[in-house]
Amino acid sequence: MKQKPAVTLKNLSKGNVWDLQENDLFRLWETAGKNADLKDNMRHYFDIFHTAFEIEEVKVDKPEVVKKYEARGFKTDMVSKDDGSKVRWAVKKRPIQRITDLTYENIRHISAAKLMEILDRNFGGGWDSLPQSVQDIIESGFEISTTTLPKDRLKKEGGMYEKKVNDGFEVLEIPKGTWVEAIFAKVKPLVEIPKPEPEEKPLGDEDDSDEDLPEETKDEYNEDDEDDFDDDKLTEESYRTTYEENPEDLDLEAEDVSDDGDYE
Repeated sequence: MKQKPAVTLKNLSKGNVWDLQENDLFRLWETAGKNADLKDNMRHYFDIFHTAFEIEEVKVDKPEVVKKYEARGFKTDMVSKDDGSKVRWAVKKRPIQRITDLTYENIRHISAAKLMEILDRNFGGGWDSLPQSVQDIIESGFEISTTTLPKDRLKKEGGMYEKKVNDGFEVLEIPKGTWVEAIFAKVKPLVEIPKPEPEEKPLGDEDDSDEDLPEETKDEYNEDDEDDFDDDKLTEESYRTTYEENPEDLDLEAEDVSDDGDYE
């Protein structure tokens, strides 16, 4: 598997910011503050950090206050402000615990097992009970399959359940009376789409645009053909339909056409 590039301020995005931890945020923020070329983008970096981290300014910088933040899972450190002064930040990675926490940016930063925990914690109605928007987010990062079978048939030897588990899928079982819905999830591999190489123009292959045409040729080439349209040429023959048969002879019975548009 190709290793992800290290996250820097130059490649920082709302997707890869989820690869960072609290200490990484402090380090990158200080780097931006010390670099004149990066300092102008501090607001931009903060907005990106804020998508994946809770960031609070510690108004009262006292040990007892800091301990309260740390008890809530925050990490604190001193950071520089735009004016060069120092302030203490309390920073904590945003948890992904509910289906409403899932986004296109963070969906690839959780495992299939973690996804099963989130689904199990948030609903009991099955895959179809999820909003379509949430399904779309999940399926952007995971292969998803479902099946609903009687409880005694779900794990039948050689069946779908066994095959999916052997193929590396995580499973969430949702009881539905005497039946069980099984949701299978597996991380989708990242696929790199190669950039198309520009086509080389063969020697001697000139552009067909009229920019290279002589002025007199351009005028003739672009002349509006509608000027030659003669209304007097419109006769009864021009309007004659191509269907002269009796409409009753046309076999267009409605029952010959299926509901989905396929002909029987």
